[in-house]
Amino acid sequence: MVASDAQRRSIRAQAISIGLAISPFGLAFGALCAESGVGVWEALGFSSLVFGGSSQFAAVSVLADDGTVIAAVTAGLLLNLRSLAFGVSMAPSLKGSLLWRAGVSQLMIDESTAIGSSQSTHELRRYGYLWGGLSVFVLWNATTLIGVSVLSEAESLITDLGIDATIPAAFLGLIWSKLENARHRVVALIGAITALILIPITPAGIPVIAAASAIIWVRPWLVREGDNYE
Repeated sequence: MVASDAQRRSIRAQAISIGLAISPFGLAFGALCAESGVGVWEALGFSSLVFGGSSQFAAVSVLADDGTVIAAVTAGLLLNLRSLAFGVSMAPSLKGSLLWRAGVSQLMIDESTAIGSSQSTHELRRYGYLWGGLSVFVLWNATTLIGVSVLSEAESLITDLGIDATIPAAFLGLIWSKLENARHRVVALIGAITALILIPITPAGIPVIAAASAIIWVRPWLVREGDNYE
């Protein structure tokens, strides 16, 4: 079945709207980088190479609290482990050379996978995945650049305008959509409690790593097909 122009237009509109919806979080990430002393190029490196909102917020927050690079990288990797499952889900629709698959895997985020996996054919799944990923990638990096470059020249505005308060709110906003049912909320609560217990007694970065590790350990026990927690 050949995809119609109407189907493609609908996918493009959905992808662009999601990219625009994510943009305020990119601004908040840029603000966090400016507040934490992360330079423009480093911030763009995070947004283009890591390209994972919650992982980026976690890693920069660890560095801002004088945590080690190893702790920051570990926190980011643990939060991005779900991309492995996304890759398995989308692989049949993204066939091609090794170089092609390596390139498009950089777009393997929640939004691109959601748009792609909701389509009815491999052609549309591929189209939706690419449009979703590229839309978010371009707008995420553009807003990161605006946030870090503008606010790095006027750091007092971060506090004066209350932008610093939007940073934890942005992080919460990024993960809130993933808490779609009671099972996921219980898992998230366990991670939050783990982090809160460890914050006063461990070095920066350790609470994030421990919380992510706890989530990975308990999730298979709590999130099982057939459980009825909703």
